[in-house]
Amino acid sequence: MLPLSYAVRNLFRAPARLTQLVLGAAIVILLLMLTSALSKGMDGVIKASGSEENVIVLGSGSEESVERSEVAASLPSLLAASVPGIKTTLGKPAVSAEIHYNGLLTPKSGMPRQALIRGVTPAALLVHPDIRLTAGRFPHAGEVMVGKLAANKLGLPHDELAIGGRVRIGESDFDVVGHFQAPGTVMEGEVWADVNDLRAVGQRDTLSCVVVRLGEATFDDVEIFTLQRLDLELVAMRESDYYQKLSVFYRPIRAMTWLTTALIAVGAVFGGFNTLYAAFASRIREMATLQAIGYTRTALLVSLVQECLLASLLAVFVAGVMAMGLADGYTVSFSIGTFALEITSEILGIGALGGAALAILGALPPAWTCLNPQLHSALRSA
Repeated sequence: MLPLSYAVRNLFRAPARLTQLVLGAAIVILLLMLTSALSKGMDGVIKASGSEENVIVLGSGSEESVERSEVAASLPSLLAASVPGIKTTLGKPAVSAEIHYNGLLTPKSGMPRQALIRGVTPAALLVHPDIRLTAGRFPHAGEVMVGKLAANKLGLPHDELAIGGRVRIGESDFDVVGHFQAPGTVMEGEVWADVNDLRAVGQRDTLSCVVVRLGEATFDDVEIFTLQRLDLELVAMRESDYYQKLSVFYRPIRAMTWLTTALIAVGAVFGGFNTLYAAFASRIREMATLQAIGYTRTALLVSLVQECLLASLLAVFVAGVMAMGLADGYTVSFSIGTFALEITSEILGIGALGGAALAILGALPPAWTCLNPQLHSALRSA
């Protein structure tokens, strides 16, 4: 076998060609990393948003959109009284009356933004234990608190939603009194207001849903309640199932990003073919000379693939630095929430594997063309 130092020396014989190969591969590897981070982030935020211990009681026929759902305002007390075993904290049942409203929020700068606003009562903290107040307090009438990523979701500077500021929802003004976080869930991109305020803004007498946290009760206990109260036209879903169902809507987006990455990767492989065919074609006599002194074609093939793998390793390094510097922590908004891209070691590993595959696929055909000629004709080649 040829020593690795031979591949290293050959790698830097043509700096311009090496730069072309590394940059082309780095772009593909960067796209692969970003697509993986996007898909992983979207899946993660949807899975983390739904708890196995929570059951959402919705209006029948609204299983795919809580914003379209309407249930009676008396439903929370009916559930608390009729379903035994619901979790309680300090004697208060974990039953949260909620309104999910997708409407315009106007910050002090005056430019209305489409916002996800959730009308809640303090009981929301009993069913959503991931919520942590990071500053200020829980909102009362005429007040809101905002999630950690709400400003990113709205495309606003963070000082627009600072505590002490004011925002307008519908025709009503609200004071910002608190900030909260709920790591890895869609709630971090939301604005929370008092449920009665949001009922007035939406000009409705109903709620969107009621969220129940199971204690000793089971999902079947809640479902039996909804089946018995046919007059209320209800349906019960595990919160985790509801968000899993929503994830189906985003499969086409993920499929499009993977398809785009695949098409660019194919283009990069063909571009690499052209560069490597030209590079290896100029080394046919060199390869023939090495065969003449005893090296096998397999050993030469391995050496040529090593050169491409080393170039790919440089491309992985460049792509990794670009991903960490430009994309790590970048917030991505979609219709039901916001999440931050995370360039983890797993994502970097996927990029490294993609780079290795790109190098091997791109190197084998040109290398075969370089090594295929008969020895006597290769030695006489120009």
